[in-house]
Amino acid sequence: MSESRERPLSVAVMAVGGQGGGVLTKWLVDTAEANGYLAQSTFVAGVAQRTGATVYCVEMFPRDRAREIGREPVFTPYPVPGDVDLVVAGEMAETGRALQKGFVTPNVTTLIASSHRIYTIDEKSALGDGILSQSPVAKAASKAARRFICFDMQAAADGTGSVISSVLLGAIAASGALPFERAAYEATIRAAGRAVEASLDGFAAGFDGATRDSQAELHEPDQAGDARMPPAKPAGPRGEKLATRIDAQFPEAVRDVALHGALRALDYQDEDYAASYLDRLQGALEADAATGGVARDHALTVEVARQLALQMCYEDTIRVADLKTHGERFERIREQVAAKPGQPAHVVEYFHPRLEELCDTLPAPIARFVLRSGLTQKILSPFFSKGRNITTTNITGFLLLHFLAKLRRLRRVSYRFVEQEKLIGDWLQRVRDAAAQDYEHALAIAHCIEIVKGYGDTYQRGLTRYRALVDAAGGIAVDQRADAVRRLHKAALADEEGIVFAQTLGTLGARGTVH
Repeated sequence: MSESRERPLSVAVMAVGGQGGGVLTKWLVDTAEANGYLAQSTFVAGVAQRTGATVYCVEMFPRDRAREIGREPVFTPYPVPGDVDLVVAGEMAETGRALQKGFVTPNVTTLIASSHRIYTIDEKSALGDGILSQSPVAKAASKAARRFICFDMQAAADGTGSVISSVLLGAIAASGALPFERAAYEATIRAAGRAVEASLDGFAAGFDGATRDSQAELHEPDQAGDARMPPAKPAGPRGEKLATRIDAQFPEAVRDVALHGALRALDYQDEDYAASYLDRLQGALEADAATGGVARDHALTVEVARQLALQMCYEDTIRVADLKTHGERFERIREQVAAKPGQPAHVVEYFHPRLEELCDTLPAPIARFVLRSGLTQKILSPFFSKGRNITTTNITGFLLLHFLAKLRRLRRVSYRFVEQEKLIGDWLQRVRDAAAQDYEHALAIAHCIEIVKGYGDTYQRGLTRYRALVDAAGGIAVDQRADAVRRLHKAALADEEGIVFAQTLGTLGARGTVH
């Protein structure tokens, strides 16, 4: 920064809860004040941790220059679009927000962002795959900023046992956007006196990453809309046995997703259930091969493998209890809250199972009786009207969920299991029948089962739309069914109320054409 500059240096920091935005801005203010600058920081809190990030504003001006001109600077409480010299975004969605707010200006702003994602509420609550592509944001950032520094800073923080704020500070130091040497920032970290070594390690990782000016490859959804999967890794003799069978029976294009599915079924139920998954998948492969699947790299079998695993490993209270009592989950939580060895960390889970979820786990005859009896439901419903907090790090809470998880041995006689098996059998038969007539229609049928998921109202809503979808598509000309299924599938996921789905259903004319 030139000493003749009459406008303060302006920094905007976009961060969500847990990223240490307040710590980062204090480090910046302390560094500026220790090196001859007047400095101020303010912030405007977001709506919530993920629906609106906190916007921090830091401004600084040389103390000597203020004395020279005889006036102290007037700092702004909020970043002014067009006058922001440095923008720091804790992840890619915040990069987009910074661009949208006009904080990034060509030839003025250095933009530093982490390439990792924290998914927004809209992405998480979407009825289908709501994950948005990062590429448009990255391309816009490259064009809008004077300099764009972007790499996975969360990975750097995890690798050094620090928090992302220290990595961001290192990237700021390396960028040269502020007039301070590396040693000045490090001195600030040491002076703070908290988690000094870990913070210095994170700072160094951020400095090195920004020095390389990395604009790392962003992990994008593939053409089918699914996030890239890491390679499946079988653990133990049962997993190895499944991997051996898959290598022997399935083509290379199918093996990885099939192994993911088989291992999921193994963890969900048992070895026989995983074998049943592969048996069903073998049937899909045979239908695929008989209808030109080899030339299509077995796209139909890959899609069936993905969706079959999700349908066979549906969510129920048994599964939820099982996942919440996994040992690795407690370890992951301890890492997330930075608990030290021997330091207590308590986990309180919120449960609100309704009567319908209870019936899902009851033996099928009993569940049917309860669901058909208005009097029985009236008597039992008050017991499920309120949620419960269960501390799973206490022996009582853990044993309660552990006992519930062990009920998976009885899952095969449960109401939901019986109904789910009927659904899966019908779906697979529809896929095979469609493949004999039109490969694209079979692919569309294989994919559209994804709208059936969850439990309670979510499950019933998806199941109703799925059945309406396949019934409607079955009544039109064969060469138009694939397009009809895809349109109805997209419409089924458009809104909870089903307005778009109903409208799209209405476009199916009596003559079997899609308008």
